[in-house]
Amino acid sequence: MADSLHRLDDKIAIVTGAAQGIGAGIARRMAEAGAAVVVADIQDEQGQKTVDEIVAGGGTATFIHADVADETSVEALIAGAVDTYGKLDIVANNAALIVIGKAEDLAADDWDRMMAVNVRSIYLTTRFAVPHMRKQGGGSIICVGSISSFVGQLNTPCYTASKGAVLMLTKSFAVDYGRDGIRANCICPGITDTPLLRHHVNQAPDPEALMAERLARVPTGEMLYPDDMGNAAVFLCSDAARGITGTSLVVDGGYISCAEFSA
Repeated sequence: MADSLHRLDDKIAIVTGAAQGIGAGIARRMAEAGAAVVVADIQDEQGQKTVDEIVAGGGTATFIHADVADETSVEALIAGAVDTYGKLDIVANNAALIVIGKAEDLAADDWDRMMAVNVRSIYLTTRFAVPHMRKQGGGSIICVGSISSFVGQLNTPCYTASKGAVLMLTKSFAVDYGRDGIRANCICPGITDTPLLRHHVNQAPDPEALMAERLARVPTGEMLYPDDMGNAAVFLCSDAARGITGTSLVVDGGYISCAEFSA
C-alpha cells in the first residue's frame, strides 16, 4: 500500500524545459513512477533524446515542441497532450533561463524574456490546463522555483525576482483551485548540477574554485542532481501528498537554512 501511494500510474504529465537538466530529471522519475510524460521544450533534438531515454527504460513519453513564453504554443501543447493521451493530470513548470548581470547592465529585452519564460509561462500553462483538470476532478501543478525564491543572489536580479514570483504564483493557484481538487506546490532547488548552473558558474574567472566555494557553504557538502528534484516532484504529485498544497519543498542540502556555516 505504501508503494502504491507514491506511484503515478495512469497519470498524464507535461514537463516543460524537459530536454535537459532538472526538467529531464523530473520527466525520468515521473515515467519511472508510471506516468505517461509529455516532454516539452524548444530543443527538439535534445528533447527527443529525453523521450528515447524514457522509452528505452520501459516508460511512456512523447515530445512536443513548445515555446512556453508564447500563448499559441502553450495552448497547442496542452491540446496536444490531451489529444495524445486523452486527459491531463500533472503539469510540471520547469522551463527557465538566466542572464547574468546587475540591473544597470541588463538589457530590457533580457529582463522581459526572462520574465516571460520563467513566470508568464506558468500562467499560460495553468490557464489552459486547469479546465481539463477541473473537468476530470483534479490534478497537480508543480512549479520549479529556487533558493532564489527566498534570498537574493549575486548578479541575478531578474532571475531572483522571477523565482520569487514563481513561489507566490504557486500559492495563488493553490488558493484558487483547491476546491477543484487541483493541488499546486513549488520545488525550490539548491545547487544542482545542470547546464543552467554550469552556464552561471562558467562566467567566473575560476569556475572550479567558485563551485568549490559554493559547495563549502552547503551543510551536506554535496552537489544535488536533476533526479533529486524528480523524486520531490513525484512525491508532491502522488497520493502520498494528497494533503499538501500551496507550499514549497526546498531541496538544497540545507544551503539556506543557516546564516553561517563552517566545515
